[in-house]
Amino acid sequence: MSLTEYEKKVLYTIVKYPIANDREIAEKAEVKQSTVAAIRKRLRKEGYYRPVAIPMLQNFGAELLAFTQANFNPVIPLSKRLEITEKKIETFEEIVFSMGEEDKGFSIAFSKSYTDIARINDIRTKTFGKLGLLEKEYPDIAVFPFKISKIYRFFDFSHALKKTFEIEDDDSEVNNFFSVDEKTLSKNEKNLLCSITENPELNSKQLSSMLGLTRHTIGRLKRKFLNEGYLRIVNIPDFHKLGFCLLAFYHIFFDPHNPPDFEKDEAMDIITDETILMTTREFESTLISIHSSYEAYKSSNTYILQKLKENGWIAKNPVVKVYSLNKTVIIKNLSFYPITKKLLFC
Repeated sequence: MSLTEYEKKVLYTIVKYPIANDREIAEKAEVKQSTVAAIRKRLRKEGYYRPVAIPMLQNFGAELLAFTQANFNPVIPLSKRLEITEKKIETFEEIVFSMGEEDKGFSIAFSKSYTDIARINDIRTKTFGKLGLLEKEYPDIAVFPFKISKIYRFFDFSHALKKTFEIEDDDSEVNNFFSVDEKTLSKNEKNLLCSITENPELNSKQLSSMLGLTRHTIGRLKRKFLNEGYLRIVNIPDFHKLGFCLLAFYHIFFDPHNPPDFEKDEAMDIITDETILMTTREFESTLISIHSSYEAYKSSNTYILQKLKENGWIAKNPVVKVYSLNKTVIIKNLSFYPITKKLLFC
C-alpha cells in the first residue's frame, strides 16, 4: 500500500459512509474539505474503490438470496472452466457475484423463486458433471429467503479497513441489510432505478438527458430511493491495492437443539472486523471474511470456531473454503443490473 494517513482516513470514511459528500467526509475524517476532494478524485481515478448501486430487490419481487459453492477437479485448467461457465452459467441474470480458483468456486444469486435457483444449480451440476469438472460432492447451496433471514453485512469493508488502517472509530451495524418492505414503482421510477443500478456514477444531468425527466425529479426520486428502502450505495475497495490476500467462505449449520437466538441476533457474536458479509436464518448461516495475511485469517477463524463451540451452537465444524486472492478470478463482480431489469421489466 502506498497511501498516506490522510488518504487512509478518507478512503475508510468513503467506504463507511458511501453517500456522504465532501463536506460530510471532511467532518467525519477530520481532514480539510479541499484535501478530501483531491484525495477522493485520486483514489477513484486510480481504482482504489468503486461505487456499486444495490437495489433492494427483496422489495421488488426477489424472494431469496442463495450461495452456491463447489469443489472442482484441479486437473481441468481454470481458464477452461471459465470458458464453459461464462457461456452456460454466468449468463443467468440471477447470479450477481461469482469467483473461483483452480479447485473451487462460489457464487451469490438473487431470485424471485427457489425454482429458478434450483434450475440454475441443476444446469451447473449437469454441465460440470458431464465434463468431469466436479469432484465427487454435489455443489453446496445455502438458501436464505428474505422474510425469514437476516443479512447483517453485505460487502461491507469498513470494519476490515478500520483494522488494516488502525483507525479508531465507533462501530455501527445494520440489523438487516435486506429488510422486507415491499414497494410499488411507477414506470419512471423503474427506469431511473435501473439506470442508477447500471451506472451509479451518472449525475442528475446525465440521467435527466437519458430518461427525459427533469433534474428536479431525478434528485427527488434519488433521495426517495436512498431514504425509503429502494436502493443502497456501497463503495467497494480494491482487494489487491490494499494488501488483502485471502478470502474465507463459511457455511455454518447450527445445532437444531441449541441454535443462537435468531430474534436476539445472537449469531452476530461470530462477526469479526474482517467479516464483510454475513447472512443467517434459524439454523444456518454463511459468512465471508477477508484477510491481509494467513495469520490474520487463522486468528479470525479461531475466534469464530471458539464462539460457535463455547456457546454450543454447532454439532459439527462449518464448511470453510479459503481463497488466495492472487490466484482467484472474479467472474461476476456485483452485477445487479441484469436481475433488476428482469424483475422490474425496465
